[in-house]
Amino acid sequence: MRDVAVIGIGMTKWGELWEKSLRDIYVETALMAIEDAGVDHIDSMYIGSMSSGIFVGQEHIASLLADYLGTSPVPSARVETACASGGLALRMGFMEVASGMNDIVLVSGIEKMTDVGGDKATYALGTAADQEYECYHGVTFPGLYALMAVDHMNKYGTTRKQLAEVAVKNHRNGSKNPLAQFPFEVTVDAVLNSVQVADPLRILDCSPITDGAAAAIICPVDMAQKFRDHPVVKILGSGQATDSIALSQRNDISWLESTYRAGKGAYEMAGKKPSDMDLFEVHDCFTIAELCVMEALGMVEKGKSGEAVEKGRTAVNGDIPVNPSGGLKSKGHPVGATGIAQVLEIVKQLRGEAGERQVKDARTGLTQNMGGSGASTVVHIFERD
Repeated sequence: MRDVAVIGIGMTKWGELWEKSLRDIYVETALMAIEDAGVDHIDSMYIGSMSSGIFVGQEHIASLLADYLGTSPVPSARVETACASGGLALRMGFMEVASGMNDIVLVSGIEKMTDVGGDKATYALGTAADQEYECYHGVTFPGLYALMAVDHMNKYGTTRKQLAEVAVKNHRNGSKNPLAQFPFEVTVDAVLNSVQVADPLRILDCSPITDGAAAAIICPVDMAQKFRDHPVVKILGSGQATDSIALSQRNDISWLESTYRAGKGAYEMAGKKPSDMDLFEVHDCFTIAELCVMEALGMVEKGKSGEAVEKGRTAVNGDIPVNPSGGLKSKGHPVGATGIAQVLEIVKQLRGEAGERQVKDARTGLTQNMGGSGASTVVHIFERD
């Protein structure tokens, strides 16, 4: 198996992009990655997208986007595993390059979510839950994560303030990210007094509806220096796992088994452990999600994540920096693109290009991209040569 490197990244500012179509957003972003890599062709492309058919009425986007990017007839495939679709696109491209099937692969994610009303967006996102046993009975994702939060609070003494501290920290980081949808700081009081969505979660505990794309170019490590003179960022490990789609079918609703399993696989492949990571980009679709992910990835002991955030350990200058990009909470969450945007942040950090939010001396990083209430997870580990 060949070693694989990320040699190009691209992302435009996320938000409510009314003036751009799905294809416009995608092409602009993919061209940025191609330019950053310095390649003159690609051999293959993967596109992560959760619900383009519902959000913009367009399926068959693998061919559509290859056509508008001008890369036809190269093979192009759309992949989907709910909000972890971007992470899966990277994993599929990684396997293709590592196997020797192709050399230069474009991996990307795209979602345009604001072309529909809030009710239809809620329906589209709800398709990642169990339709018969959850959605039919009126459960939404804020409701599911609220159940996880209540369970975590009852078991471990996690406080409402500790949940708010996750949002405060991520918005602080996002305020230094010019590509973030909501690049401003919030206070604990603002979070606690924002509109209640599903007790105990408030609107400032929730990631937003977002339009956006992200893209990366990967190739074999031994080819990486033939292009731009960037520091080489290698993909050391890749892990993927699933769990029951319905929260009620799990033994412990505040434990993310798929994240634990995917992380275990990635750590073993990379020959690394959690303490070897200099930073983490994780799936904070809700503030409680970040806390549960921290525990499943072995960053802290079970039940200790809220305390770690409150003490500042997950800040950019802490000992376990989490979501220096601002995370889904501040940066935004165009569901199919999130997993690739996490890669972009890790690559920037390992190259030393993250500006005010730079983690000091960063050499290793991990991305964790999750679908639904944790029914699917993809984890990748990166290291700078």
